[in-house]
Amino acid sequence: MQQASGRTVSVHLTHGGEYFGLLGPYGVDGGWWSSAAPVVERVSQELGVPVVVLRLAHAPSDGSSGHGGHGGHVVYHVEALERPAGSTPRQVTPDVAALLGPAERRAGWATTAGLREALAWAEETLDGAGRPAAGRPGQVRTWNLSGLFRFRTADGGEAWLKTVNPAFNAPEGLVIALLGSVDPALVPTVLGSDPEHGRLLLDHVSGEDCWRPSAEDVVAVVPRLVAAQAALAADGRAAAAGLRDRTLPTLVAHVNALLERLAAEQAASPGPGPDGPEGQPEDRLTAGELAAARALAARLPALVEELTACGLPDTLVHGDFHPGNWRSDGTRAVIVDYADSAFGHPALDGLRPRQYVDGQRWAQVAGVWARAWRDHVPGSAPERALELVEPLFHLAYAVRYQEFLDHIETSERPYHEGDPVSEIRRALGCVSRGAAGDVLDALTDRS
Repeated sequence: MQQASGRTVSVHLTHGGEYFGLLGPYGVDGGWWSSAAPVVERVSQELGVPVVVLRLAHAPSDGSSGHGGHGGHVVYHVEALERPAGSTPRQVTPDVAALLGPAERRAGWATTAGLREALAWAEETLDGAGRPAAGRPGQVRTWNLSGLFRFRTADGGEAWLKTVNPAFNAPEGLVIALLGSVDPALVPTVLGSDPEHGRLLLDHVSGEDCWRPSAEDVVAVVPRLVAAQAALAADGRAAAAGLRDRTLPTLVAHVNALLERLAAEQAASPGPGPDGPEGQPEDRLTAGELAAARALAARLPALVEELTACGLPDTLVHGDFHPGNWRSDGTRAVIVDYADSAFGHPALDGLRPRQYVDGQRWAQVAGVWARAWRDHVPGSAPERALELVEPLFHLAYAVRYQEFLDHIETSERPYHEGDPVSEIRRALGCVSRGAAGDVLDALTDRS
């Protein structure tokens, strides 16, 4: 995981309907923009009252204030949960009113009312479970994709509230129940689930996230996910669960739609600078890149045929199976974060760890994953599937990142603005040098 050492922040402070001005700038630890805890700590310390970060209000997307969601100077909307003593409300200027006022596609947890409702739901759920909250919850993270709060409970334990947008995220409680029906120890314990509002309350999972997984971590996680996926494919429950369709033919259709959309948007609003890599904004394809991407898309059905011939079944896929979503205390290993889950090809999960581990560990992950699939589906060719799926893997993420952009408000777009185009470029690059490109060339020559 890329480290982000720090950032500077300013905050627009409100309480109820009152506005108390722009505070800061403050230096805070933890550079990731979504990391709310350091901001809460600093502002609460300054004011002497508890606060919550509602949302990112401003982060320039031109690279001058950080990159990739971390570092630089950013501005938040912060709500004081109690009226700050000694502070005088200020007149709201039109610019501030526009910045803090209602916005299309704003997440529910990024509003005062929505956040209070989510926290109240969590407290009621804990009460119903016989584990009432002890003290105020601690805000850990908030951004366009999710909000995360930690609750201390009266029994000395902890619980976690996660909020997501149900319009473009999986019902995590359902996914956890499906996987847990095969391997209960593989998933966290659900204390409460409200899929209509995108709320999930989880029991604490001890240990650490496995950003640098050991060989033991790989063995403790990878074959167990494969076993659960194989079982859910075999008995038909994955197909019947109503998950988002990310099967390969559907994915190809989404890719074509995305490319046509990008082409139309770029034609309607030509970018500045020369039509080449230099001077081209990172969120726009050059004419040559767009033509190459369309040519690749036209060849994807042939690649899908080759992948299908590898013999792996469509099943429940985690959707973001990197080792930061594996958690282990050295005895028990658990997979977390199922917001991106769907029904699709398991090689999309199999390839995901490669971006997060070194070559030696990746070789182990790939080997363990492939052996597990051969054990569950004799005669299959999982190694070949991993080689072939790479361009579709990147294109699947391009589609997913575009879904993010389509469902988040304008101020949150800097998190993902250039991601769809970046993933399309990665797909083009891997075709030019990888097994998928060789297969496509061979099929083209044969036709």
